[in-house]
Amino acid sequence: MTDAAHPHADALKYEDWAGEMGARWLANLKGFEGTIAPAGEALLARAAFAPGERVIDLGCGGGATTIAVAASVTPGGSVLGLDISPDLIAATTRRAQQAGAGNASFLCADAATVTLPDAPYDRLVSRFGCMFFSDPVAAFANLRGQLKPGGRIDLAVWGPPAENPWMTDGMAVARRHVEMPKPVPRAPGPFAFEEVGYLREVLGSAGFSHVDIGAAAGELAVGGAGATAEEARGFATNGMAFGQILLDYPPEVQAAAAADLTALYAGHYRPGEGVMMSYCAWLISATA
Repeated sequence: MTDAAHPHADALKYEDWAGEMGARWLANLKGFEGTIAPAGEALLARAAFAPGERVIDLGCGGGATTIAVAASVTPGGSVLGLDISPDLIAATTRRAQQAGAGNASFLCADAATVTLPDAPYDRLVSRFGCMFFSDPVAAFANLRGQLKPGGRIDLAVWGPPAENPWMTDGMAVARRHVEMPKPVPRAPGPFAFEEVGYLREVLGSAGFSHVDIGAAAGELAVGGAGATAEEARGFATNGMAFGQILLDYPPEVQAAAAADLTALYAGHYRPGEGVMMSYCAWLISATA
């Protein structure tokens, strides 16, 4: 999956995931998957996969969604996890084997241009894996070509930054200590589709119809359920992109930022739950 925590400021290329970002996601897999679990669960509940369906999991990342879908489409169905990161595909293939998900397979490829040998598929799902395309209309048009006519897509993307303080509050702390680029609206990154109208425009231009957009909102646990303020700070520093930027600065700057981040997360810590902060994700379905 995508780096859900990459700052709005950075204009990412989807291909960046083939290298350092994919490796970072893998190294912080438990923290990432634990953090975004509520949104992922809402996505799968809305998608309601059925036995026998053949599904593409776009930006499969660590494979949690792929394995869950594999169980939902049994018997008779299958799921193909698609990701551009070779590190993630290798790790996720092993993980699915260990989980006994024999109807899950994986492919390292660029979804923007790939032609799948077993296409067309019935369904496509993506948990925060579709916001990094440099040309989203062309990419979604290509993906539509991998689905049967009338096939359904289900996507989760992050809503507006103001409704996702679990990301933006940490960024604000980092900006007090270091310089970071200003946000670029619609640039590849977690907030690429914060504007619902733009998202409808992209999907419509790519040939999808019956676009329906809902929301998942509430609280999530930064760093995973039960993480302490210090553990959440470690996750942010090592896994989230604003934390990576801090690592490029002198130790005294890092220490000052770390103290402020820990204080931020301590203010949201609830014993037995973790560092609970608000989030909002758009849940989208559409027809090919």
